[in-house]
Amino acid sequence: MFKGSLPALVTPFKNGALDLDALKKLVEWHIEQGSHGLVPVGTTGESPTLSHDEHMTVITEVVKAAKGRIPVIAGAGSNSTAEGVRLIQHAAKTGADAALVVTPYYNKPSQRGLIAHYTALHEACDLAIIIYNIPGRSVIDMAPETMGELAKLERIVGVKDATGKLERVSMQRLTCGPDFIQLSGEDATALGFNAHGGVGCISVTANVAPRLCALFQEATLAGDYAKALSYQDKLMPLHMAIFLEPGVAGAKYAMSKLGLISPEVRLPLTELLDDTKAAIDAAMVYADLI
Repeated sequence: MFKGSLPALVTPFKNGALDLDALKKLVEWHIEQGSHGLVPVGTTGESPTLSHDEHMTVITEVVKAAKGRIPVIAGAGSNSTAEGVRLIQHAAKTGADAALVVTPYYNKPSQRGLIAHYTALHEACDLAIIIYNIPGRSVIDMAPETMGELAKLERIVGVKDATGKLERVSMQRLTCGPDFIQLSGEDATALGFNAHGGVGCISVTANVAPRLCALFQEATLAGDYAKALSYQDKLMPLHMAIFLEPGVAGAKYAMSKLGLISPEVRLPLTELLDDTKAAIDAAMVYADLI
């Protein structure tokens, strides 16, 4: 159910507030462009600067707009287990198809603490859970053995792996089994990730080039890696340019060039430097987006 190109959906703002009209239009655009699912209110959705009410509103509106046409994996992570329970229960209530739950950041729990955290969320509702392992942001790295223990729980079904270590896919196949859903959290290495046994990418670049990212993923899933490589070559400058500064700001700027949303981000993020804008413009031309 969860595979292919899954945009880590940005949250549009207008004069500091949620732009829900733009958000609903983005959902329609992604469905039309061939995205295989949506992931609202992750880090790319600027979850750290959304209030709890805004967080829940975005999830509600995306689920309503999608109308079951593509799956919605709701961001529901927190470094507080109690807060995570509240968010995942709301995601379940709205009708989301799964929750994306990041490893608890900053407080740096032990592997035993990670098992306790995810087990508590698992028991809090009947929603499928995808672990989000991103040690570069959360500091803690979930070991493959720990993930294997959690994979024994009925509703912990997969991982968004942003370790950047391609061997992790094979290691997690050993500990979690070949049916455990492994999704890349890094656009630039998504080709190799799928070659190792991954089945998709929760993608930042797919906010900007959803059709190309969907075609790229479909090629890998069909085993046509020569075709996938041609898409990778076309997308790689965009992957690089978007992350010259924080990826949210890069994606929003590129989307503003397409007339989709404002480039507005919330502090402490800032809009892009002119050199970064020029690099993104050139990458969009290279990918035939503008």
